[in-house]
Amino acid sequence: MERNIKKFRGEVSRRDRENFCKHRSAVFWFTGLSGSGKSTIAHGVEKNLFDLGLRAYVFDGDNVRHGLCSDLSFSHAARTENIRRIAEVSKLFVENSTICMCAFISPLLTDREMARDIVGDEDFYEIFVTCPLEVCEDRDVKGYYKLAREGKIKNYTGISAPYEAPENPDLSIDTDVETLEESVAKVMEFILEKVKF
Repeated sequence: MERNIKKFRGEVSRRDRENFCKHRSAVFWFTGLSGSGKSTIAHGVEKNLFDLGLRAYVFDGDNVRHGLCSDLSFSHAARTENIRRIAEVSKLFVENSTICMCAFISPLLTDREMARDIVGDEDFYEIFVTCPLEVCEDRDVKGYYKLAREGKIKNYTGISAPYEAPENPDLSIDTDVETLEESVAKVMEFILEKVKF
C-alpha cells in the first residue's frame, strides 16, 4: 500500500514543553491481573502528581474501550491492537510533556514489548502490580471473574486466557501485602525520580 504521508514537526519541541512544565515526560505501564489494583494506584498517583503541579494523565483499560478502542473485541488480535493504539497515543502525550500512566492488564510479554518499542525504551517503565488470583477474584466488584468461571466470558485473563508476568519489571508492587497508601507512595517515589531534571 502506497502511503504519501510524512511527519511534520512544529516549532515547539518536546524539550521546550518539558522546560515549560519543569519535568520530564515518560510512560509508566501498569500491568497485572484484573483486580490487582492497577487503575486505583494509577489514579491515586495522578492526583498526587497533579497536586504537585505536574502534568499527568491515566489511560485506563475500561475507559479507553468506551471510545478509542470501542470497535475492538477481546480476541488475541484485538487485544494486541488495543495495546498498539494506547502505546501510540501515549507516545504523543509524552511529546506534549505529560507523565502517562497506562493501566492495562496487557497479559502478553510480546504486546508489552511492542508498547515499549513504540514509545521508546528510554521513555517506557514497566510497573508490575502483582496480586494472587484468588485475592483479585475476592475484589471483583464488577463480577467478571464469576462470569468467566461460569463460561459466560471467554478469553478472560487468569481464568481462560494466560497472563505472562514481567520478567524484569522496572518496579513491582505487591497489593496483597501493601496498603493502597504504601503502593501509591512507592510509585510516586519511583516516578518523581524518573521525571526530575
